[in-house]
Order: sequence, then structure tokens, then C-alpha cells
Amino acid sequence: MFEFALPWLFLLLPLPLLARRLLPKNEPLNSALKVPYYQQLPRKGGSATGNLLNLFLLWLIWSLLVAAAARPQWYGEPITQTSSARDLLIAVDISGSMETPDMILNGNPAMRITAVKNVVGDFVLRRKGDRLGLVLFGTRAYLQAPLTFDRETVETLLGEAQIGFAGQGTAIGDAIGLSVKRLTQRPADQRVLILLTDGANTAGEVEPLKAAELAKQAGVKVYTIGVGAEEMVQPGLLGSRFGARRVNPSRDLDSETLQAIADKTGGRYFRAHNPEELANIYTELDRLEPVEQEAETYRPLRALYIWPLATALLLAALWATAPLIGTAMSNMGSRRSTVNNSGVTANDNGSLNL
Repeated sequence: MFEFALPWLFLLLPLPLLARRLLPKNEPLNSALKVPYYQQLPRKGGSATGNLLNLFLLWLIWSLLVAAAARPQWYGEPITQTSSARDLLIAVDISGSMETPDMILNGNPAMRITAVKNVVGDFVLRRKGDRLGLVLFGTRAYLQAPLTFDRETVETLLGEAQIGFAGQGTAIGDAIGLSVKRLTQRPADQRVLILLTDGANTAGEVEPLKAAELAKQAGVKVYTIGVGAEEMVQPGLLGSRFGARRVNPSRDLDSETLQAIADKTGGRYFRAHNPEELANIYTELDRLEPVEQEAETYRPLRALYIWPLATALLLAALWATAPLIGTAMSNMGSRRSTVNNSGVTANDNGSLNL
């Protein structure tokens, strides 16, 4: 749909005519400048037809300038965009133990962090309509991505996370506390934190259960996920089978504390022994926290003032340069006439006859 944002500006169209009628005329000067080559100067005056054409061109330029100032614009077709009032933060453990290669991914052993990036990355891309954020924690917790609708950026930042960037410890309480602080800075009907770790709280200043109490008071629901296999074959001397033994790589996982955090905040605790179970957990989270979409309709707006403005400038340039072009062409015609009158002619082969 086409419309003008400021249509009342068209009331200025008669302004040049009113100025011509109402403003006093200039008094003639007693002194004059005599120019011996006055006849050769370009003049805008002329015949009655030329004066009318000149006035019409000036009026057209003024009308185009007024039309540009009135801000012509085009509204496109309505576009419906869905959004949600949910704020969802994902806290991922990047401590040293996340390098443990006890996950089987595509038939090959893989580190825990690699499996987490694959599964959580897909989960992030599915959450269309939610504000998503990313917290990474080790010995310290820090905000890697603030709450945003840009899911692709959050997924990219998760993929770029490196083990050890936040230290080798595990500050579960600090991660929850930082997440609660960020979630409560924005109004929302529902605030959710998904915390994934493979160990116990060994660093930080806030105890996990104390942080869970703060989350409960702030209305933040915490889902906790413990990741890691319970059995892994540890190679023997020089990587051979000789002396190999089976160990529990998840012996440090504090499932009781993670369960208590979830219970206190109204969430749930999940245990993932392999990538398949981890993927099922995030599918279950999709079911427990469905994307509540509210339709919002908007119409794209395109400004069109550049077209009348550019046309007015082009016509003004032509109006200003037309007399100069006419004078140059007249001078060229005079020179040709002078050459022809002097008796210089040209043959078809290009030679000159005097």
C-alpha cells in the first residue's frame, strides 16, 4: 500500500506563487554594468513559449521536492512472526573432565564436550521463538551469549567453546547464580535454566543449594543434566590391551545435589550415559517446555522519497546547464559558418580544396 507519511506538506505547493504575488518587487538600480559581449551571454528569457516552459520546469522541480519531503512510502504485505515470552538459559560445563572420551559418536569414541555440542546445538536451533542465552562454567562462570532471539549465533558460540577457558574446576553454584541474575533482568512469564555438568561443585563462591534457593525465589525453573558413561576401558601400558582395566569415569558426578536443585526449583534431573540418551533428554525438554508462540503481525516499510528527490535534482541540473549547452552549440555553429565562408571545402576522400 502506497501512502505519504506527511501529506499536509502538500499545502506548501502554492508557496512560490504566493511569494511572487506578495513579496515586493526589486527596485531598479540607477547604476548599470555595461558588458561589450552581452549578446553572447546565456539568458533564461526569450519567447512566451520559452518562458512558460521555464516556469513549468521550475514548478515541477518544486512539486517533486515537496513530494519527497512528504515522505512517500510503501507498506508490504502483512508478515506474521511468532515469539514467546520464555527466557531460556543453557549452562554448559567446560571443565577439564569434559575431555573424557567416554562417548560413542558415529561409532567412534568422542569427548563429552563434543557430544554435548552436537546435541545441545540441535536443541538451540529448534527453539524458534524463545530468547536463548549461553553460560559456560568451569572454575568460574561467565556469560557467553546474552538472551537473544538469534539462535544461530548462540549455536555458533557453543561450538566455539574450548575446554579450560574457564578453569579446570566446576562452579555449579556460581553458574546458577549468574544465570538467575541474567534471567531476572528481563520481564518474562517463564524463566528456565538447563544446567549440564559431569561432576560435582568444586569451585566458586556460592553453594549449589543456596543458588537453587535464589532461583526458586526468582521464579527460575532449573533442569539439571548429569552426563558421562559409568564404564570405560582404560588402556594399559603404551595404549595396549595389556594391563587395561575398566573404570567408572563418572564417579565424581554429584547426582544427589543435581536432583535436589531440580526438586527445589520445580524442574527435573536427567542422567545421560551416552549421546542417544542426551538427545532423548532434550527431546523431553522440548515436550516439558513447549515453545509458546504468540503471533505478531507487522508490515515491512520501504521509503520512496529518494525517487522524487533524485528526479528533482536531475531536472534542476538540466535547467541550470541548458543555457550553457545552447551557447556552446551556437558558438560551434558560428565557427563552422566562418570556415565555410572562407572557401574551405572538403572532398569525399578527405582532402581540402581552398
